[in-house]
Amino acid sequence: MSDIIQLLPDSVANQIAAGEVIQRPASVIKELVENAIDAGATRIDVSVVDAGRTSIQVIDNGKGMSDTDARLSFERHATSKIRQADDLFSLHTMGFRGEALASIAAVAQVELKTRLHNEELGTHLVIAGSSYVSQEPCACPEGSNFLVENLFYNVPARRKFLKSNTTELNNIITAFERIALVYPNIAFTFHSNGSEMYNLRAMSLRQRIVDIFGKRINQDLLPVKVNTSVCGISGFVGKPESARKKGAKQYFFVNGRYMRHPYFSKAVLSAFDRLLPQGEQVPYFIYFTVQPEDIDVNIHPTKTEIKFENEQAIWQILMAAVKDAVGAFNDVSTIDFDVEGKPDIPVFNSQGNSAAPEVDYNPQYNPFTDESHLSSGNTFTPSSFSQVKPSRVGHDTGAVYRSKVTDNWDELYTDLDQNQPDVHQTIFPEQPGISSTDSMIAEKSPSHYQYKGRFIMTAVKSGLMVVDQHRAHIRILFEQYQQQLVQHKMHSQKVLFPETINFSAHERVLFDKVSNQLAAMGFELSPLGDNVFSINAIPEGLEGVDIPGLLHDMIDHEDHPAASPVQNIFNHIALTMARAAAIPYGQVLSNDEMENVINSLFICSNVNYTPDGKNILFILKQKEMEQMLGGFQG
Repeated sequence: MSDIIQLLPDSVANQIAAGEVIQRPASVIKELVENAIDAGATRIDVSVVDAGRTSIQVIDNGKGMSDTDARLSFERHATSKIRQADDLFSLHTMGFRGEALASIAAVAQVELKTRLHNEELGTHLVIAGSSYVSQEPCACPEGSNFLVENLFYNVPARRKFLKSNTTELNNIITAFERIALVYPNIAFTFHSNGSEMYNLRAMSLRQRIVDIFGKRINQDLLPVKVNTSVCGISGFVGKPESARKKGAKQYFFVNGRYMRHPYFSKAVLSAFDRLLPQGEQVPYFIYFTVQPEDIDVNIHPTKTEIKFENEQAIWQILMAAVKDAVGAFNDVSTIDFDVEGKPDIPVFNSQGNSAAPEVDYNPQYNPFTDESHLSSGNTFTPSSFSQVKPSRVGHDTGAVYRSKVTDNWDELYTDLDQNQPDVHQTIFPEQPGISSTDSMIAEKSPSHYQYKGRFIMTAVKSGLMVVDQHRAHIRILFEQYQQQLVQHKMHSQKVLFPETINFSAHERVLFDKVSNQLAAMGFELSPLGDNVFSINAIPEGLEGVDIPGLLHDMIDHEDHPAASPVQNIFNHIALTMARAAAIPYGQVLSNDEMENVINSLFICSNVNYTPDGKNILFILKQKEMEQMLGGFQG
């Protein structure tokens, strides 16, 4: 029997490695930008065409490479990061395996221009499909210039299964943001099809977060900082009011490397216990600093799964740090009381010097001699009232005063009997067939009852029905909006004072994806430049709703294509609008309004559940009430 084991050619081995390292165009950008950071670059320019399908270019001003290093860098397992196995436990760089450039060159056409800072000429290297095409000296700026064209040109199956340009561009932006958030001291630019999407100058971390995600997030950030012997934690965490169900910006970084860690995510949420509604999450940007030997980054090809040696201790430190940040800024939920119609009670100020109130009285006033105010023919005025003040003259003063007041008391009833209507006359004539007793019962016993501004209670044949007014109105509005969207009958309403909305680069890509659907709904947005839009018109029925927040929620939801397919975008938009315009909890409804809600609900196709599956009503049966009361024996 002949031997069957053989060594794979380098070209085939590189293509196999590319299946792990280079999954999509975003992987190419991640690897090239990380190499630029390891090279000590202070400015990195990224440019893509057709979401990376046609070309990807990364330019940096790092230290560059020599002729030999430029050629050797595309070989498998060629790296300058490690020398021996022990170096794996003391990594201070992003990449270390030496497979990135070899994998990229195996599935694309690569062109490299690089020059050392102390050299006059650089190197121009061309590789296609792991085959060297040419290498020659050239004049080029200091640093490295990578141009990757026709990704997966020699692997048609991989190229065929790439997603749409919008999806791939979203993945590229996500990878770019994860790197830019870690290195605020490095200037970044990002261009897509010739248009600038990011221009990030070197700045502080907080400003870097604001430049990437928009000015709206700045007011929601609380600083977090703690240093221990186990680890150092810094960054920002969002306020409780910035929580949202989807689209929350949540990032963990360790030693300058992005990571996913569900265990630490629970620590952050635990710090917000009883401060967040069920199912909502806050944004956070947490940066860990630990010893390299205490973590293992070589457990996943993408290097986003990281194993910590002291996970439980770090978990406790993280939760305590977040709690301290929330408490230090007094950002805790307040107890909401019903203060409608209540007087404004001033708070005592211990540092203020409050003057004693002055007593104002008329020393000339004598209730025994001044009878002009008590005559029947005199008319009282506000000024006369101000002159009538109580006097400290003894215990019998009140009796004398009352006697003078009641001297002409009978005159108040003069001519009163002449103007009295007949006792048998009524303002509203009785309707035939309805007795006065029945009308009184109908007036005293309304058909619906509202409990604590949240539930509508009404009697049905089988017992007592309890309806959640907010969820019921969501179902009603959802079906109305859904029908109008399908029939393209949404009416647009111009706004008197247009609002502005600021999109991040990531949101701008998603907005371009759904702009036609938004226009069909009745939204009219005009660009003002720099991803800022003016909201000129909104769909009818959304008056008083936070329109910028509504649009942000719609666009953030589109970042989850599995949860919101394109064919169901109208359903999601209708649901989002219904949630924003529905009757809020705590709003007092009249009996007619409650009647309208109940009648409109039972016209809907589904009266039991909201579009997202929450219960709308339940019926407390009469038999159950009798059992709870111990039977009905009278």
